[in-house]
Amino acid sequence: MDAPARVISVNTSRPRVVPYTDAAGGLTGIGKRPVAGPVEVAAPGPRGAGGSGLAGDAVCDLRFHGGDDQAVYAYAREDLDHWQRQLGRPLPDGAFGENLTTTGYDLNSALIGERWRIGARLVLEVTSGRIPCRTFVGWLDENGADATGWVKRFTHAARPGPFLRVVTPGPVAAGDPLTVLSRPGHEVSVAYLFRAMTTAPELLPRALEAAGDAMNATYAEVIRHRLAAPDPAGA
Repeated sequence: MDAPARVISVNTSRPRVVPYTDAAGGLTGIGKRPVAGPVEVAAPGPRGAGGSGLAGDAVCDLRFHGGDDQAVYAYAREDLDHWQRQLGRPLPDGAFGENLTTTGYDLNSALIGERWRIGARLVLEVTSGRIPCRTFVGWLDENGADATGWVKRFTHAARPGPFLRVVTPGPVAAGDPLTVLSRPGHEVSVAYLFRAMTTAPELLPRALEAAGDAMNATYAEVIRHRLAAPDPAGA
């Protein structure tokens, strides 16, 4: 019998200076580490003003990270284990900059608009998947190997992990159960939306139509812009 879905680690970070980001001061908060819980989670505010949804967690580049639609980032231990095997090195909980490391549930199959209860009170809603950025590449590849190669590998695997918004605030701690409260009636999963925005743009119209207001607003804006642009291969 499969073990129930649960959080195995809650991860936060403090700002640190690195050479691979163009954020102000060269600061990043991607290097997250497990912390003793519980940690309070609440909506941080709109993008550009709000950072992380987790108390005590640093988000340094508000141009691209944080805000209500990206308040929490989750990644499955099963997916970290996949990348451990691929990269041939250990990846501890928090290694991908995730706030919640989970087990027992395929996070990439979660649907946009799906809601989870974690612990007794916290309710989160899936908004999108993570698109790799230069800071993510630099964090995993500080020795200067082929960054473009890593982006291609991550993209091809379509294991981005979900961003989530906070519906009902509450505490989270390692060991808390993850319960799926509701799933919308469409097929647009985290992996589906990720593929639409990377390798399969033909999926963009359906992704936008089906996910509706539940989708990360920034992603929806990007999709609308792409769909409105002239087709370079037009008739």
